[in-house]
Amino acid sequence: MADPAAKDSTAISATGKPSSGLPHRSVAAAMTKGQNERGFTLIEILVVVIIIATISSMALLSMNLVGDDRDLDTERKRLAALLEVAQDEAAMQGREFGMELLQTGYRFVEHDPLTSQWSEILGDDLYRLRKLPEGVELELYVEDKRIMLENEPAVFENRDDDKMQIGIDDYTPHLLLSSSGEITAYEIRLRRLNSDQELVMRGDILGEIEFVAPEK
Repeated sequence: MADPAAKDSTAISATGKPSSGLPHRSVAAAMTKGQNERGFTLIEILVVVIIIATISSMALLSMNLVGDDRDLDTERKRLAALLEVAQDEAAMQGREFGMELLQTGYRFVEHDPLTSQWSEILGDDLYRLRKLPEGVELELYVEDKRIMLENEPAVFENRDDDKMQIGIDDYTPHLLLSSSGEITAYEIRLRRLNSDQELVMRGDILGEIEFVAPEK
């Protein structure tokens, strides 16, 4: 017959005090767990916040620098692509194109063989006046000489008005794109103001374009 005392879940120790029934290791583990669950102190939280803020600032700074380089690179690639397209069209269609560069932009013009004058290319969005992003400027070098660029494009004669705003006969674009396939040799530098960031592209008389590292 089972001993009734064995059914009692509370054991009596030798000292006469009831035992909890938990091994000593379980008691120690429970105490340690309770201490670990007390949470972070204010100082620990502040340290973590400072570390996160520092890492975030460094990441944002790196992103800004990369973004600036991407802006310049995008504009350089666009300019190179437009020059190549204009050169191809000049050769295939027997047209004479020119490019007028500004400090903050550029546009294409076309030579009219009937009037022997240069004029804007109207109705063709590809050759329209283009502005660079804010803070980006162009520098042009022809035969190793820097060409001073204007802020605004030249104003052509208004065909609906006899009054001429500038002498078209005196106008010549900076770069000539001939129907023979030749082009004015040049070096164009795209640079960001108030920084050392600069990208360079060069073109020879055959229209071959090269992206080069800026000279230090």
